[in-house]
Amino acid sequence: MSKQKQTQLRKNVAPFATADMKASIKQLINTLLPFFILWFLAYQSLSISIWLTLALAVVASGFVIRIFIIFHDCTHMSFFKNKKANRIVGTITGIITLFPFEKWKREHSIHHATSSNLDKRGTGDVWVMTVEEYKAASFWGRLSYRMYRNPLVMFGLGPIYLYLISGRFNRKDAKRKERINTHLINVSIFAIYALLIWTIGWQAFLIVHLPILFIAGSLGIWLFYVQHQFEDTYFENEDEWDYVKAAVDGSSFYKLPKILQWMTGSIGYHHVHHLSPRVPNYNLEKAHESTPPLQKATTITLATSLKSINFRLWDETSKSFKSFKEVKGILKETSASVDLNTRRSSFQEK
Repeated sequence: MSKQKQTQLRKNVAPFATADMKASIKQLINTLLPFFILWFLAYQSLSISIWLTLALAVVASGFVIRIFIIFHDCTHMSFFKNKKANRIVGTITGIITLFPFEKWKREHSIHHATSSNLDKRGTGDVWVMTVEEYKAASFWGRLSYRMYRNPLVMFGLGPIYLYLISGRFNRKDAKRKERINTHLINVSIFAIYALLIWTIGWQAFLIVHLPILFIAGSLGIWLFYVQHQFEDTYFENEDEWDYVKAAVDGSSFYKLPKILQWMTGSIGYHHVHHLSPRVPNYNLEKAHESTPPLQKATTITLATSLKSINFRLWDETSKSFKSFKEVKGILKETSASVDLNTRRSSFQEK
């Protein structure tokens, strides 16, 4: 894609990068109100059946994802035109979803600026190792990576790590505003949880709230993972990396059923979001439908997205993901070739 076409593409999306106060307020109402109602019903249902409680928790977790999308838009300053309004709503939704607003805002902006750049990995993204890096890694390095990419670890322990560790502590070089915001959110979470436990008891609180957070966290990680780990994705070194190509080719269009698209704030239009982060979630579909070149982005569905579980290592030669099984075969071939060459050299010396 030429620079002229890239510029035109961004111009075509620009009209959608404007917040609509009415749409934002409507989304706050149809997201926060159902969540609190479902939470209350889940608590009340404990006297009827714990299975009913868990069923309501599953639905409530979907609204937590939707609340996170609002939080996410606020970090991009795209949910409201007013920066202060974004910070206030972002901090409140951060308390609900357990994410520090300023810290996450900084890390996520780095993710957008470096997505698919092999030379700038490590902040706000999923750990991706290349085949060559894996081959050169130590036993412990490979083991660490394999554990990280294990679905049980990533989607099972991942939410726990994000909630209890990553989201609760500031980075060493965090600025004052970021530190204060993280502390404010931590204190608010502690106070609200303490009040709820004092009101309904710790057992009821855990039975209702833990499933909601865990399910939302697991699904949230899945959404983030699958929208960058897919067939025909884009990864390049710094000298070849291009922002627009990283956005359109390195982010997928996750085509979900309408109810799931609504619940996830249309974040499936991830290619549009990466091209123009200032487009609020309720305008992503409109931008996609109004811009033909964006409709050529890689489309994945619920069924085809499951393939991404086996995408483990990025092969810079073939420009594609490899599974651990495929790389194991490559390592064996390399080892056999080295061993054969060693024997030949030894024979020639004799």
